Amino acid sequence: MTKLSVNINKIATLRNARGGNMPNVVQVAKDAEKFGAQGITIHPRPDERHIRYQDAHDLKQIVATEYNIEGNPIDKFLELVLELKPTQATLVPDAVDAITSNAGWDTVKHEGYLKEIISELKRNGIRTSIFVDPSLEMIEGAAKTGADRIELYTEAFAHQYSLGNTTAVQPYAQCATLANKLGLGVNAGHDLSLHNIQFFKENVPHLLEVSIGHALICEAIYQGLEQVIQHYLTKLK
Repeated sequence: MTKLSVNINKIATLRNARGGNMPNVVQVAKDAEKFGAQGITIHPRPDERHIRYQDAHDLKQIVATEYNIEGNPIDKFLELVLELKPTQATLVPDAVDAITSNAGWDTVKHEGYLKEIISELKRNGIRTSIFVDPSLEMIEGAAKTGADRIELYTEAFAHQYSLGNTTAVQPYAQCATLANKLGLGVNAGHDLSLHNIQFFKENVPHLLEVSIGHALICEAIYQGLEQVIQHYLTKLK
């Protein structure tokens, strides 16, 4: 079964909009795990506009499943990850002013840079994943960095699938096949939802984990967090 990691950034966004501690990020993480989530993902950004660095520390104390911290490996981010030693660090090439992740790494151009960071993370017992576009060249480059996994950036698939273009999944299937052949684990995330997740899972081999936040939280507004998580788990079997 493909694991579901729930990204709780949007819970922090809602909390920060009003101040105080409602909704409580830590409690939501506990509840998500209780409802069946097999991981918790956060993506702290330098401006702390949603997840705060203190949240990362607080969550470390209570996450009982897999703890995935993703972000651009600037010094502050690396210091946080090396201190907390989460299950997985997902490296994402976010611009400082990016609203959300919008591109994967050029693993050829940045091979040396990524190698250095990944070797340090792995020395500290942290599983590493690189956020990449569905390009065979980028998968080959990722394998050379020493990463444990890649996370396929799925926005293009989600957009095309919503238009009825089911062939949009093919590059992802090809990349997952190559990644597996090269010894890389396969994760995926961005704009995956209850609408498209089962089709993606059924057509992309070797899928170990999906990280889902925005869609899952939006769906939970209507259906409730527990029911939505159960729906995802069913579709990922």
